[in-house]
Amino acid sequence: MDIVLASHNNKKARELCELLSEAGLTDMKVYSLSDVGFFDDIEENGTSFEENAMIKATALTRPGAAVIADDSGLCVDALDGAPGIYSARFSGEGANDEKNNARLLELLEGVNDRTARFVSVVACALPDGGRFTVRGECEGVILTSPRGENGFGYDPLFYIPSKHKTFAELPPDEKNAISHRGKAMRAFIARFKEETLK
Repeated sequence: MDIVLASHNNKKARELCELLSEAGLTDMKVYSLSDVGFFDDIEENGTSFEENAMIKATALTRPGAAVIADDSGLCVDALDGAPGIYSARFSGEGANDEKNNARLLELLEGVNDRTARFVSVVACALPDGGRFTVRGECEGVILTSPRGENGFGYDPLFYIPSKHKTFAELPPDEKNAISHRGKAMRAFIARFKEETLK
């Protein structure tokens, strides 16, 4: 069975290939949306990570292929779970990493409880009509100023106490071992094997 990753990001597709290979699923080809000629905008109008991921996973069909998609974001306890599903556009029109981080720090100014978690949900639409989602989470604390040069998004502010580093200070392989996305992808592969090898 082939897999279509509902993303134009070829780096994500390569990463998925590597994870599948590690899991012994070496005979599967992974295609990005660009690979299959899908360039339509997908409106993510769900109210949860699960809904948005499934909207993307069911936006296209390809005979004999499973379609998977992920949706992820940062949930801050003191902000009642915000920015959540709006993480990428938290600072409004023209949002980018720098503006989103500045907005987050502004809202948390003077706040003592800075606990937060990154959440990633992977949704899968199987060719037989089956559907499922899996979730990965990583707990951390929001710093008062950014640290580190790696990663993207909120990584420079997201501190992992057990590592004494932010996501942006961790090397990619160390980050992937504990990250929300790494956990979600590993959970997806385990569930995918269960569903397809019945």
